[in-house]
Amino acid sequence: MEATVALPSSSNLSPHLLGFLDHRFRTLDDLLTAPDLAVELSKTCSDLDSDLSSLHQGLKNLVVSWSRRSIAAKTSVLRLNYRLQELGAMASRNDAVLCRDLPRLARELLRVEALRGYVETALRLEALVGDLEDAIFSENVAVTVKQERVIGAVKIVADIDSVLENVTEFRPRWRRLLNSVDDRVDKALGVLRTRVVANHRTLLSSLGWPPKLSVSKIENGGVSAIPNPLVLMLGEKRESYSQSFVALCALQHVRGKRRRIDDLRFNAELWAIDELVSPIASRIEYHSSNWLDQPEFIFALVRKITCDFVVGVEEILQPLIDEARLVGCSAKEAWVSAMVKMLSGFLGQRVISVLAQMYEEREKRSEVGSSWLHLIDLIVSFDKQMLSLVKSEGYLIASELERFEGFSRDLSVMSMFCDRLDWLKIWAKIELRDAYKKLNAESKDDRAWFVENKKGADVLLINREIEQFLLSTREDHRAPAITEFALKITWEMIDRGQSIPAISSRIKFIRRTAARFLWHFFDVLLSRWNDTNLSLEFADDETVMRACGLINAAGYCEFKLQQWSDDVNFLEMKMAETESNDPVKGKTNDHNSCFFDEEIKRLDELETDWLMSILANLLRQFELLSWEYIENMKQFDHRQNHFCPTPTSVATDLAISHDLVLALDALRSHLLVIEKSLNPRDFLDLWRSVADGLDHFIFRSIFGADIRFSREDVHQIGADMKGLLFVFRPFCARPEAFFPCVRESRRLLEMDEEEVKYLQAVLASDDENRIKCLRSFGVSHISFDRVDKILRNRTF
Repeated sequence: MEATVALPSSSNLSPHLLGFLDHRFRTLDDLLTAPDLAVELSKTCSDLDSDLSSLHQGLKNLVVSWSRRSIAAKTSVLRLNYRLQELGAMASRNDAVLCRDLPRLARELLRVEALRGYVETALRLEALVGDLEDAIFSENVAVTVKQERVIGAVKIVADIDSVLENVTEFRPRWRRLLNSVDDRVDKALGVLRTRVVANHRTLLSSLGWPPKLSVSKIENGGVSAIPNPLVLMLGEKRESYSQSFVALCALQHVRGKRRRIDDLRFNAELWAIDELVSPIASRIEYHSSNWLDQPEFIFALVRKITCDFVVGVEEILQPLIDEARLVGCSAKEAWVSAMVKMLSGFLGQRVISVLAQMYEEREKRSEVGSSWLHLIDLIVSFDKQMLSLVKSEGYLIASELERFEGFSRDLSVMSMFCDRLDWLKIWAKIELRDAYKKLNAESKDDRAWFVENKKGADVLLINREIEQFLLSTREDHRAPAITEFALKITWEMIDRGQSIPAISSRIKFIRRTAARFLWHFFDVLLSRWNDTNLSLEFADDETVMRACGLINAAGYCEFKLQQWSDDVNFLEMKMAETESNDPVKGKTNDHNSCFFDEEIKRLDELETDWLMSILANLLRQFELLSWEYIENMKQFDHRQNHFCPTPTSVATDLAISHDLVLALDALRSHLLVIEKSLNPRDFLDLWRSVADGLDHFIFRSIFGADIRFSREDVHQIGADMKGLLFVFRPFCARPEAFFPCVRESRRLLEMDEEEVKYLQAVLASDDENRIKCLRSFGVSHISFDRVDKILRNRTF
């Protein structure tokens, strides 16, 4: 009997095998299919064994093939490594040769390339310069041909400049080549300019230029205009002149471009226009030589010629300037500028230089001064007329062009003072001497120092409060007429100085004239103040009025100087002056300073010192007149009658103490006089300062002293203090607000006995309770010790 095979335990079977058996044998009937399943499984296993054998054989074949290829690759790598080692050895042997020869070879190549570029550039420049010289130094030919040669020469110069600009940018070391070419070109252009100018002058002469200046006739009550040959020329002459004019403009353009002239600068000079003015200048000089003692005729002649020809110059020459492509050039500007330059040269050589030499002789300074100032007035008037003539051209920003120094210098005769500072100094001395003379003559008139008082006595309080913020005119400041006179002289010097085109020269002139004159006027004010001799008694009302007039004068001057300093012209001058003195500070732009900063500070010091002097005198006078009153208050028998027989205007049964009446009356009368004479702003500060000083004086002398106060004493002091407040009532609605210490001291003395004891008990506590309690009683300006002392001196 065949042995029975034991089945394995289900726990030893894998989950996959258990799932397979559960799927195949779900019921007992499924056990009948077990043999078929066994056959199927045996076949599957046999197939898998066959596949595994095939895989083993394929893997063996792959391993053998890889081994053969690996040996070949290793052999190739070894061979490559050997060759690299040989190459490295060869490179190490050639390093020394490469490091030594290769840089030298590179440098040699660069040198050869630079030499080739230099030779090519030199040859090109030589050819261009040669063409230029051939065009210029050839035989003179007809005018039309010469015109073509000029234009051709200009084009050649433009080509030369293009090459030179490239060399300057990329080959700056070729300086000798640049200088050599520049010298040859400048020399050629100089010769060309000489020939073109000569040809142009010949052409002008054939046109009848310059016209005769004596052909003017009287027509309809006026002088007829001088005929303009430029307007009268026609046909071939007009065409020839146009070509010559354009050629000269083109030549100037290329010459200016070579010299790197800044196009942003307003340079109105044109050679062609100068050639028009030059022959006229000789004829003007002939006539002007007879009018050296009457310069107004010289200015009238130049003004007439300039105005008569300006329209024709603009209509005929402006299109030619546009044809020459001179951007930004104006025929009118060039014409006016040339005439101004001509007049400046004549005046400088024949008039001003002579006056300057005569000024060195002391006995002739008076005569020179009047002539010089008359000439300056003529120059200022002439410059304004010339500038208005140019403005009429229709600039959109014509008002702003005056502020450009280059533009204004070309159109101003005054520009000659910018180049001759010695003449500027002489002019400043003459202006200053004349101003001193005028001020001294005016200051001798007592009416010039009189303070006008147009203010009525019954002005409403609200009007007085508004008036202190509306001080603009001399009448508002109540300044004497001499102040307006001095400021007028100052402004006249400033106005003439502002016609100087250069801002640095303008600053120097104003500092030497207007600023010095102001300091002289300040010294005059100070001298007048010292002469007033304010005494402790305030001798008379007229002395007080004179003193107030001087304060008003200083205040009005300060107001006007500040107003002038806010003008844009003075702001620019201050910025330029600051930057020239200290460039670092100029860049920071100190906004707290102004042009007349030092003068304003001096006026403020004078005004403050003089107000303090009046304040001190008022307080000292009150102290002297109230001395007996204070002494009687300190005596035990001061409770006797020292009262004024006239009752006060306030509602009280008591009268003001007799010893205090004189002090209050003097204070009131002086304050009323000062109110009528002093400007409202300073008077407001003055009476408030007086009130503050009296508040401290009375508090220290009476309430702060060891004086025992009974009920009758308290009532009497109340009446006296009401009399003091009555003095200040015309100046404010609540004068007690400006006597805080007196007010609070009276409040403490008027307390009843229980309130005094309570307050004394509180004062013995901590600080917080003391402060709250004192404030509840309306006391905030008196210290704890002073409050305690006043309460202890109160008797019941």
